[in-house]
Amino acid sequence: MEPAVSLAVCALLFLLWVRVKGLEFVLIHQRWVFVCLFLLPLSLIFDIYYYVRAWVVFKLSSAPRLHEQRVRDIQKQVREWKEQGSKTFMCTGRPGWLTVSLRVGKYKKTHKNIMINLMDILEVDTKKQIVRVEPLVTMGQVTALLTSIGWTLPVLPELDDLTVGGLIMGTGIESSSHKYGLFQHICTAYELVLADGSFVRCTPMENSDLFYAVPWSCGTLGFLVAAEIRIIPAQKYVKLRFEPVHGLEAICDKFTYESQRPENHFVEGLLYSLEEAVIMTGVMTDEAEPSKLNSIGNYYKPWFFKHVENYLKTNREGLEYIPLRHYYHRHTRSIFWELQDIIPFGNNPIFRYLFGWMVPPKISLLKLTQGETLRKLYEQHHVVQDMLVPMKCLPQALHTFHNDIHVYPIWLCPFILPSQPGLVHPKGDEAELYVDIGAYGEPRVKHFEARSCMRQLEKFVRSVHGFQMLYADCYMDREEFWEMFDGSLTPSLRSTTRSARLPGTEPEPAQEEADAWGDPVPRARRHLPFTQAWLLCQIHTLRKKPLQKHPLPTWP
Repeated sequence: MEPAVSLAVCALLFLLWVRVKGLEFVLIHQRWVFVCLFLLPLSLIFDIYYYVRAWVVFKLSSAPRLHEQRVRDIQKQVREWKEQGSKTFMCTGRPGWLTVSLRVGKYKKTHKNIMINLMDILEVDTKKQIVRVEPLVTMGQVTALLTSIGWTLPVLPELDDLTVGGLIMGTGIESSSHKYGLFQHICTAYELVLADGSFVRCTPMENSDLFYAVPWSCGTLGFLVAAEIRIIPAQKYVKLRFEPVHGLEAICDKFTYESQRPENHFVEGLLYSLEEAVIMTGVMTDEAEPSKLNSIGNYYKPWFFKHVENYLKTNREGLEYIPLRHYYHRHTRSIFWELQDIIPFGNNPIFRYLFGWMVPPKISLLKLTQGETLRKLYEQHHVVQDMLVPMKCLPQALHTFHNDIHVYPIWLCPFILPSQPGLVHPKGDEAELYVDIGAYGEPRVKHFEARSCMRQLEKFVRSVHGFQMLYADCYMDREEFWEMFDGSLTPSLRSTTRSARLPGTEPEPAQEEADAWGDPVPRARRHLPFTQAWLLCQIHTLRKKPLQKHPLPTWP
């Protein structure tokens, strides 16, 4: 009885404190209190629910039977929207706060929301080495299932909550991308519902222009309802080598060298200052030395970036064997290093042992509860950006990041960029090695001003034929955006939009900023930083001849 009374007294004191200080004050200045008491338990409940649901659905094989029905329901919603006069634009009905991004799109409140309840793994075909999934399947679901049966994705991005749809319509990367490319490059087929309610399947051989246009299109070509993705045999562990490197030139040379070695399954770098880094290389293996086994994903273990930093501080190389799934989600518990700004003592051993099993809080719940004041503070005093630049420009790029934003650690992830059609490809006709430079945290440059500093960084990225990941805030105008991305497929796209009977009228020359579904962008959105506005020029299909439309596939 006494513990219950004590707990009740503590709760009353906390509520009284919130009452005196105000909820907004607590959410902004003492955010860790709210996160620890409410968001961590709630996030744990979410995780348990979705894990159990995914396991039950797959074991009962109900997802393939229900998938066809769900797709028809999406088609029905789109056709009803057309019958009602297509008075507003369309978007998915998934709340904006659920996306793994700092932004919450306001368009969700004004557009026609199409409900898409597609979150299941449909089929694993080990003979064809293909997994077929719905768009809301998360990386956590994929690794839990595939690694349990001895398979994995060639490119499996970090965070548990990233969805297949987001990684296709946006982009995704992992430390194996120097071998396999971006997430889009391991996909073999997409299935979409277009704006006239028709069902289309596209592959590199069938409706190929549409296939290459879907990645980076941010959902502007249609509603993704399924994707087929390559899988490869998995092994139990990753044999991971840690090598501290000092001096910018040595860092860039070592990172480039390791990224070009085909025997490395994984390559990653963490830059702790302009002159200090740890370069990590890994290979999958089924054997491990027991004394060097490190299950880094266990809740009581140090955060990965802090663990890596110890090799730098002691200036020693290291070798560890990490279970494969632990390696894939090594940055999940600390959300890379973002969680240290939310729970400053989160890596303390006492906190890890007592509460680490509830970490991390859901990014979606953090967004939902941050409030407008905190959102503006983050926008002006916090950077979350991934810039993709040619590997040959890495030294210059790191100097630019250091001078313009001065955020550390910096994540370095190499990837091969094939010469293929679409928004993103190398300048020449051959594949080229690029690097993702990820900056997440509070800028330490004097007099940081988000808009001017980010525009300066974007200008540099354009100058070296690089690209900016579009999940984050972008401050380019339309001309600058199309200087960065290849929009050459767009004109041929428009005529097919007419054949697909998409809603709206062809934009006039003065209104060529088109909405995702063929209508002019509302004026209010033209003055926003990029967010969705300029990408909305990509309209649905990329062929002058009609797309090959299919009846829905059936399953036994």
